[in-house]
Amino acid sequence: MMQTHPEFAQNQKDIERATQEFIKRGGGESLSGIANLGTPLYTIPVVVHVVYKTVVQNISQAQILSQISVLNKDYQLKNSDTSLIPSVFKLRRGDFKIKFCLAKTDPNGNATTGIIRKKTTKKSFSSNDAVKFSSMGGDNAWPADKYLNIWVCNLGQGLLGYAQFPGGPASTDGVVILYSAFGDELTVDPPYDKGRTATHEIGHWLNLRHIWGDDGGACTGSDLVGDTPNQAGENYGCPSFPHISCGNGPNGDMFMNYMDYTDDACMFMFTKGQRDRSYAVLQPGGARYSVTQSGKCAAVIASLMNNNATEISNTIKIYPQPANNYANIGFKTNWKGNTTITLINGMGSIVTVKQTNAESKIYRLDVSALKSGIYYIRLNNNKEMISQKIIVQH
Repeated sequence: MMQTHPEFAQNQKDIERATQEFIKRGGGESLSGIANLGTPLYTIPVVVHVVYKTVVQNISQAQILSQISVLNKDYQLKNSDTSLIPSVFKLRRGDFKIKFCLAKTDPNGNATTGIIRKKTTKKSFSSNDAVKFSSMGGDNAWPADKYLNIWVCNLGQGLLGYAQFPGGPASTDGVVILYSAFGDELTVDPPYDKGRTATHEIGHWLNLRHIWGDDGGACTGSDLVGDTPNQAGENYGCPSFPHISCGNGPNGDMFMNYMDYTDDACMFMFTKGQRDRSYAVLQPGGARYSVTQSGKCAAVIASLMNNNATEISNTIKIYPQPANNYANIGFKTNWKGNTTITLINGMGSIVTVKQTNAESKIYRLDVSALKSGIYYIRLNNNKEMISQKIIVQH
């Protein structure tokens, strides 16, 4: 990537600088809501491009949904095998509080399943990104600032998957996964049958590096994370604990980390340090921030923003309900001129006021600092007024 896109090197330097600054400020622990259970802090819409030549490669919706379920468990520390983490590492385990969902709104504002199926004449794909372009037998990416693109296909060269780090070209941004290593049911093949290939590759998409630092066993590399032990190289299969290298005894390698190369059944944790590193790119101004703000997981966007839906007028839709950290305020009106958007608390006092001249809009409201309770969103154009209740629950 650095050879073909010189700007990528500078982008990576800028991202790394921002990452280290975020970690110095306290990382995830400095964020409101990080200690709260329940609704995740970040929601990432996913579009899955299934590029297939044979029937078996055209994986089912059930298999795709199983992968989304695995991702949500792994990135929210809800995976049942977290109980297998050695006791010496348990306090380091990290909850990313990320929710993944199949997109419900496509780039044109229409309803979608979040799954694109594309038949190809290609027997297999390599790491040259051909699968990401319709002109090369694959399928074009959806806007990378709004979606996490995942391509599922038949990969050659012994590849299970590969990913693009933040800061690269939008046209190739996302991850690619072998069809038989995607999800944890149906056409998956052991030992890569528990959906951890996608967990690993999305870790790269979130700016995580291999836990051994990619130094060829020299013990001099680093994954730039403070709470992962230095180790000589990648681990395969299912090592026995402790597995010592680079003088990292008595506890040895954290080979059960998702960013190692062990079998799916033998990797089951991220660390808090890895969480903080990924969180840096999810903050305002970060390389992945806009994806979390796109609102493409909400089906209401399609109905509110579809220009053909003329029957919808002077309507407010609020989601999710109840809201925890944010709420999407979607509205469509037949008003001309400025519209005032007002948030009012249960006592009738004004909390915030915004103005827009749009007749339809999706407005993202930060409610993380509000007390739990009932509020109201009011739209007014000095002639007409509509309102809707919003429930905030922390």
